[in-house]
Amino acid sequence: MKGLRYITPEEAFRQYRRRLEAAGYIALALLVLLAVRFFWLQVVQYERYHAMAEENRIALVPVAPPRGTIYDRNGVVLAQNETAFTLELIPDAVGDVDRVIGQLAQLVQITPADIKRFRRLRAEAKGFESVILRARLTEEEVARLAVNRYRFPGVQVRARQFRQYPYGEVTAHVVGYIGRISAKDKEQLAAEGRAANYRGSEHIGKAGVEGAYERWLHGRTGFEKVETDSAGRAVRVLARHPPVAGYNLQLHLDAGLQQLAAEVFGEHRGALVALDPTTGGVLALVSRPGFDPNVFIDGVDQSTWAELNHPMTRPLINRALRGVYPPGSTIKPFMALAGLELGLRTPDDSIIDPGYFSLPGSTHRYRDWKKDGHGVVDLKKSIVVSCDTYYYRLAHQMGIEAMHRFLAPFGFGRRSGIDLEGELAGLLPSPEWKRRRFNQPWWPGETVIAGIGQGYMLATPLQLAVATMALANDGVVYRPQLIRAWQDPVSGRLQQAAPQVIARIPLKPQHLAVVKQAMVEVTLPGGTAAAAGAGAAYAFAGKTGTAQVIGIKQGARYDERRIAAHHRDHALFIAFAPAQAPRIAVAVMVENGGSGSATAAPIARKVIDYWLLGKRPDAAAAAVPAAAPEEEREDAHPVPAEGEPPGAGNHGH
Repeated sequence: MKGLRYITPEEAFRQYRRRLEAAGYIALALLVLLAVRFFWLQVVQYERYHAMAEENRIALVPVAPPRGTIYDRNGVVLAQNETAFTLELIPDAVGDVDRVIGQLAQLVQITPADIKRFRRLRAEAKGFESVILRARLTEEEVARLAVNRYRFPGVQVRARQFRQYPYGEVTAHVVGYIGRISAKDKEQLAAEGRAANYRGSEHIGKAGVEGAYERWLHGRTGFEKVETDSAGRAVRVLARHPPVAGYNLQLHLDAGLQQLAAEVFGEHRGALVALDPTTGGVLALVSRPGFDPNVFIDGVDQSTWAELNHPMTRPLINRALRGVYPPGSTIKPFMALAGLELGLRTPDDSIIDPGYFSLPGSTHRYRDWKKDGHGVVDLKKSIVVSCDTYYYRLAHQMGIEAMHRFLAPFGFGRRSGIDLEGELAGLLPSPEWKRRRFNQPWWPGETVIAGIGQGYMLATPLQLAVATMALANDGVVYRPQLIRAWQDPVSGRLQQAAPQVIARIPLKPQHLAVVKQAMVEVTLPGGTAAAAGAGAAYAFAGKTGTAQVIGIKQGARYDERRIAAHHRDHALFIAFAPAQAPRIAVAVMVENGGSGSATAAPIARKVIDYWLLGKRPDAAAAAVPAAAPEEEREDAHPVPAEGEPPGAGNHGH
């Protein structure tokens, strides 16, 4: 056929041979390429892929560290870890989780809140990690689950540590509490570079010492090397690096004193702070009403949360640090000392008290709490009987700027620096402050009422305690602190916290002696706190105070029985004892407690008795009764003059 060429067998064989050789070369090249690739993977990249394989085979499971224990000054436990049994599931090993939970609910009680928490924790955990379904199982429930364990692969009962507060609400505002780590907490931990140390941890300090010393109490997280199969299920533990426990903390707080102080408050709302004048250590810090910190550990239900945020009682508010109140007549010893130090008064100077004071050129009367006045009043008597008129005159003569300069070093209008979070600064007013705050000038009448601790002036119970400590210490001001010592969990070594002096106020000893003696006479017959001081086995110095909540019309008489409970006066009392060598300084504030002499002073007396004498009140007399009825009180509540703030007309005794 035309166009076709006949190929001989020899030529066809040669063509086949050439094709076979080409295929062989290609195959050889591929084999060489494959060998090179094998060499690259098996030799050159061995370390990398070996590590990747190990990562797939071995998982690092974090182990949360034991939280440090908190003790009082005598070694009494205030916060500790307790072991409890939990019901837990390993999702990858369980299979149908919802079905298993339904079956487990027939053996032990599982609430919707338990299921909600389980689902949240499961979303945050790896499939092979154990997730808590029910916490704090009873012994009966543990036994019931143990008998039926064969039915539930991937379900286990484990012993875990939980935080426990033996004194409950008595120490809630001091010790604080821990709660579940929130999204905000995680963001904060990440920003501080501490997120890795909280892997495996579910709780973090939220308030009190638990919050302020979180870094100390938390410890260092450990981990376990766990071998897993191809499905990610744990097979065995290869190695364990144990966690390091947090520091144990010892506080200046005395648990017995703290408990007694809470008891004597009874049903009253308010706060008490007791300080050691020699160190600034916080011996007691009470805020009433309190709350049970144990409820926060597993989460708070809606009804409990609503109760904790009741607008009237507000038990979550630490009134000792965040409650701001007019100091009332508790400011008078400091005003008297200012008058002496500034040369405006001598101990022998006296006035005639007609029962009121008027500014020059004004007909408005700033009334004394005693309608007819106190007659002839010198500096000592002005403190003993709490004469308002004396301090109206002194404040007007002194001026608000001088008052501000003298009172500030005692801690008024500034944070004390206590080692707790959330402290408020109170308010020590000045013309500059009012100009910034209200864009208004300062009126002379505002100076007058500031002289008896009213008007814009506000202080926390902690600030009153610090100022009282400064008087007891002849002008030496310590930073109030709770931490007394801490213990290293590794070495076991206990290290003491040194007292911190934050101010030394230059005061003349003779002036201090006059004011202190007057405060002692406050607790003797004829003084406003004579009832509280009756029968005391020691001399103690004190000053009562009553802070007005609402204004009363000019000339009207204060009748507690006709006023709603939440509009009644606040009762205050400051004291230190023994008078000559003080071992305790106390400030008490009772919300709507009425008279400081009738309500706040008896509380302080019981606290001081316990601290100095180890004396506890009888059960029947432990709680302080409500304020005295109106006929036993002689306080007057005139309204303020035009342009003055609320509380301008308050008595202050």
